[in-house]
Amino acid sequence: MKKRAFLPLALAALFAAIPAPARAEVSVVVGHLSRAPDESVVPPSRLAFAPEDVSRAGAELGVKDNQTTGAFLKHEYRLVAAQLAADAPASLDAVAPARIVIADLPAADLEKLAAENPDALFLNARAADDELRRDRCADNVFHVIPSRAMKADALAQYLVWKRWTDWLLIAGQRPDDRAFAAAIERAAKKFGAKIAEKREYKYESTARRTDTGHMQIQKQLPVFTQDAEEHHILIAADESEVFGEYLPYRSWDPRPVAGTHGLRATAWHAATDLWGGTQLQRRFHRDAGRWMDERDYAAWLAARVVGEAVTRVNSADPAALREHIIGDEFAAAGFKGQPLTFRKWNQQLRQPVFVATPMLVVSVSPQPTFLHQRSHLDSLGFDLPDGKCRLNNQ
Repeated sequence: MKKRAFLPLALAALFAAIPAPARAEVSVVVGHLSRAPDESVVPPSRLAFAPEDVSRAGAELGVKDNQTTGAFLKHEYRLVAAQLAADAPASLDAVAPARIVIADLPAADLEKLAAENPDALFLNARAADDELRRDRCADNVFHVIPSRAMKADALAQYLVWKRWTDWLLIAGQRPDDRAFAAAIERAAKKFGAKIAEKREYKYESTARRTDTGHMQIQKQLPVFTQDAEEHHILIAADESEVFGEYLPYRSWDPRPVAGTHGLRATAWHAATDLWGGTQLQRRFHRDAGRWMDERDYAAWLAARVVGEAVTRVNSADPAALREHIIGDEFAAAGFKGQPLTFRKWNQQLRQPVFVATPMLVVSVSPQPTFLHQRSHLDSLGFDLPDGKCRLNNQ
């Protein structure tokens, strides 16, 4: 008994004699900047309204996770969050003194801030615009959210794997709708599918919430989709949430719906429990009182990218963090079954993309039959030769 009691004391004394690594105290201020939603766009259902803390709740959990590790390394993390009014100019004043910013912002705001603050580090957690990864790359912006091209490719790979290769594409009239439609057309060509026909939905305001509103839609959509070229699936390009939710079960031909509605590609899904995702889901639900969506996940992962880099370089300097994040030694853990790294030429995060219905994950892309000479994850989205971006001497 005396020997057993002595052993823990001896081990404690031994470890106490080993000097701890010399680390300076590091204070990390992370900003989270978002913009108030456009109230002129009314979702088709009250269930489609985004929570007030969307994205910010993910950033809060990510910073909290960073602090768990940081406490042992004398690293202190603090989140400064602000939401810009719909008509307010984009500025970092609201999240001062942060120079590391998680941007839950439209592309125009992100580009403006990155250009005006070259010494700050931005992690894009919302803007999916392909131009930011293809032609207008900024060296102080890292894209955590998948691009439209990545999502379109993820969906296309699954549909081609299923041999559903003839698509009826229905696109809205707003710029974001047309951008997603262009990504779908590119994905079809890239993976050997065919746009059997493309139609544009012209929005006309209807009394969707009156007794007769659903009857108007019930009569309009079958006629709108009538006499289409033969197709396996209907692809919706409606990021504006105008008509896509009404397509399932109302088209002329009995076909499944995919794209922005129905079966869709997303960076995260509230139902996933793959690769240990259950513990992340539970922690988020415990703190936020709801399930994690794509924007929450992107903000959480952006915060964890910062935490991983700070841990490795022992600094909160944006320039030092950027150098490490784009380096060969960096990898982030995102509950996606493999280390996640950034493409050097456009600073887009490589990652698997879920293909899912609103309730369940159906598949995860890249599909195993689509290979790439560098990384199978690079089969999603624009590759190095596809655009003008040549960051980091690529």
